[in-house]
Amino acid sequence: MKQHQGHWLNLPSLGLSIRVLFSGYLLAISLGLLLAGVQILLTHGMADGEFGLSIDDIVYSYYGDRNNSRLENALNGAMKNKAPEPVRLEIINWARDGAPKADWDRQFKNVFAQHCTSCHGALSGIPDFNDYAQIEKVASTDNGEGIDTLTRVSHIHLFGIAFIFFFVGFIFSMAVGLPRWLKEVVIAMPFAFLIIDVLSWWLTSLHPGFAWLTMVSGIGYGLAAFFMLATSMYQMWFMPPTGETYINEWRYN
Repeated sequence: MKQHQGHWLNLPSLGLSIRVLFSGYLLAISLGLLLAGVQILLTHGMADGEFGLSIDDIVYSYYGDRNNSRLENALNGAMKNKAPEPVRLEIINWARDGAPKADWDRQFKNVFAQHCTSCHGALSGIPDFNDYAQIEKVASTDNGEGIDTLTRVSHIHLFGIAFIFFFVGFIFSMAVGLPRWLKEVVIAMPFAFLIIDVLSWWLTSLHPGFAWLTMVSGIGYGLAAFFMLATSMYQMWFMPPTGETYINEWRYN
């Protein structure tokens, strides 16, 4: 076993153009993560009808509320402000009656066209409320997310978030003055929690007791992201150049 000493860049000693490049990326990612958190609060965070993300929100989102339909749960949660109260109650009562096709043709087709189809009919990935068959499906018992939705959201989430944290971790790998073990753990954390996060959706869809994993994973890679972003920005702009090259050890046979 031989040991080779390899040279690696360090954040305090980067040139101005590279610091501007890295900082622009990190600032954009920070804003994106912040807006992603707001989006979660406005969608999943309203699943139980109250603002703020809770275990109940996660259960309702992935396991469902099996006492009601998905349509009713949405109208009592994230979609509560999308239609006037009398209209909302009319739709809920119609869903509780089994969403009869005759009432759809006579009344509710126009109601949905007026209040819902600007999104549900124009955006991909959500039910098309111009189609009675899709309305009938969401008006049935809420069993949470189906396999098709979980598969689609999972692969998008894994590809997108992993891509983001690859570059954040790459920049953070140039930080100095931190124990090597700490850097390695922090770089690995977002990927580990990302896998746990996606796995928790599937497990929660089977049993609501796994919902806490979603909360833990979200907090975990949120903290790791904050630490890497804050450390990288501080070292690039506020720490004086070290005058040294950070040594990274590589071992090979």
